Amino acid sequence: MNKEPKNQPKPNPNGFKPKFNSYWIYAAIIAVIISFNFFGNNITNTDISRNKFEDLLRSNSIENILIVNNDYAEIHLTEEAQKEFTSQSKDESLPWVNAKPVLTYNFGSLENFENVIKENKEKYNLSIDLKNVNKTDLFDSILGFLPFILILGLWIFFMRRMSGGAAGGGAGGQIFSIGKSKAKLFDENQKVKVSFKDVAGLEGAKEEVQEIVDFLKSPEKYTNLGGKIPKGALLVGPPGTGKTLLAKAVAGEAGVPFFSLSGSDFVEMFVGVGASRVRDLFKQAAQKSPSIIFIDEIDAIGRARGKNNMTGGNDERENTLNQLLTEMDGFGTDVNVIVIAATNRADVLDKALMRAGRFDRQIYVDLPDLNERNAIFKVHLKPLKLGNDVKVDFLAQQTPGFSGADIANLCNEAALMAARKGKEAIENEDFLDSVDRIVGGLEKKNKIISAKEKKTIAFHEAGHATASWMLEHAAPLVKVTIVPRGQSLGAAWYLPEERMIVQTEQMLDEMCATLAGRAAEKIIFDRISTGALSDLEKVTKQARAMVSIYGLSEKVGNLTYYDSSGQEYGFTKPYSENTAQLIDEEISLLIEQQYQRAIQILTENKDKLTELAERLLEKEVIFKDDLIKIFGQRAFLSESEVLEKKLKDQEETTEENNSEVKS
Repeated sequence: MNKEPKNQPKPNPNGFKPKFNSYWIYAAIIAVIISFNFFGNNITNTDISRNKFEDLLRSNSIENILIVNNDYAEIHLTEEAQKEFTSQSKDESLPWVNAKPVLTYNFGSLENFENVIKENKEKYNLSIDLKNVNKTDLFDSILGFLPFILILGLWIFFMRRMSGGAAGGGAGGQIFSIGKSKAKLFDENQKVKVSFKDVAGLEGAKEEVQEIVDFLKSPEKYTNLGGKIPKGALLVGPPGTGKTLLAKAVAGEAGVPFFSLSGSDFVEMFVGVGASRVRDLFKQAAQKSPSIIFIDEIDAIGRARGKNNMTGGNDERENTLNQLLTEMDGFGTDVNVIVIAATNRADVLDKALMRAGRFDRQIYVDLPDLNERNAIFKVHLKPLKLGNDVKVDFLAQQTPGFSGADIANLCNEAALMAARKGKEAIENEDFLDSVDRIVGGLEKKNKIISAKEKKTIAFHEAGHATASWMLEHAAPLVKVTIVPRGQSLGAAWYLPEERMIVQTEQMLDEMCATLAGRAAEKIIFDRISTGALSDLEKVTKQARAMVSIYGLSEKVGNLTYYDSSGQEYGFTKPYSENTAQLIDEEISLLIEQQYQRAIQILTENKDKLTELAERLLEKEVIFKDDLIKIFGQRAFLSESEVLEKKLKDQEETTEENNSEVKS
């Protein structure tokens, strides 16, 4: 049997270990001073009365008397008198009382006291030694210097707090480190787990960034041919497309020190702080060269200079930008430090920042296309528990214009929706409901709508569905609903084609399908309502773009009044009043032509429009299959519909083959 050693310390059950604090020393010193002041004199000194003093004087028990500071007298007894006095005044509660006590006597007037002693010496023939001495009390001396001690202590305290950085706490705790960089360092001690495998899509951007990582890992491959390391790469694209995620992947793949911070980290209320932080950042990066600096949202400090005549904060931002320009490509910048920046507002950046030698490469991170969305879905669907009816290809088709962040939110929303319904797996219906939730808003089932309004909404949405089914270039319909969502009372969901360029006929068909809702109200009820506000806003923007931006109007001609630099014209227009009137007339003519076209299409299919609206009133939500039953197969199949049909045919063929094998 094993025996525990006797001298082994017992473990602390709570696991608590007191930490040493320097304030304990200060508390101990103050306690000693207070104790000495209140108890020190009382331990060794004993005050006596006048009668007691005269008794001691007559009995010749006093050996000598010390007059202290002409204020009081210290009376020292003879040995016999000391023994007698000690035995009489012994106090068991004060064992530390001195064996030779010093008696103190407050004599009042010094002259009278000296006369009394002189008279008694002559009368009783006493041999008393009388001396005058000056003594200084330690506590009184400390008390005199106490204000200076307190000021010195407070000064040391605040200096330590201010120079303590984050340990000091608060904004004031960083007053002496305010010019230091706030960049977060990722190196061999703190690694990022994200790699290029976790970044779906963005193949072109990954290839560009991968080359920078390869250069840092094996620079000889490029320098042997005379190549130089690129100074920087700028990631540009809409929000949520994966710019920051791509930078995280660089940090995970690079294997070199990676400094990450935001553009707003350079901005501070104190003058010169931004430039100081830029210098400190590049100094740290140079010490750990080769290294990478990632600045997210660089437009916070990289805006074009000289666009604002106001002074103050704008000057401080420009000073920060000037320092960044100097550090990226100035004298003495021959170290292997690469700067990667990200922004979704590249149009406002300064031209000096965008030139070659600073940001050599501008990598555009666009919204994902169909194939990229497919890959992104596969990444985000991995941790989810999916049902058998969930198909990644179908989800990718249903989410045109979604960014990577939108797709991640969609997958999470579908999981929450399935859990809310008590399901054991996430089904395809949950993903479709999540798309409706993200695009249209929260479903409002308890919203009070009269029967008359509901009928108007049903014919309005049925008008959209009918026109889009009959038009060649209109987006194919997915489903129609009259359930209120967000601020809309009904909606028709389409699957738009992913086009790089749009032709005139395509834009006109889309405008016609958009105006078909109001046209249906006009045909059925012979009156119109305010429910077409969003439709009118959409077609007005489309028509204005066709006339004044894309040059698709014959009367206006091949002219555009669009400024790609992002600088607006202010209070002046780039065209004359006659041209403005012509533009307005062309916009109105385009919209009216498509409205009449929508009325014609719906009039020819009025019976089918009515049947569709009645089914919509009955079910509240109808899908593409319901339209096929009413209108028949659509004459114009889009690319997505062709792909969907091929997938359906393949599934049917697979099922037939499986059934034959079983039989």
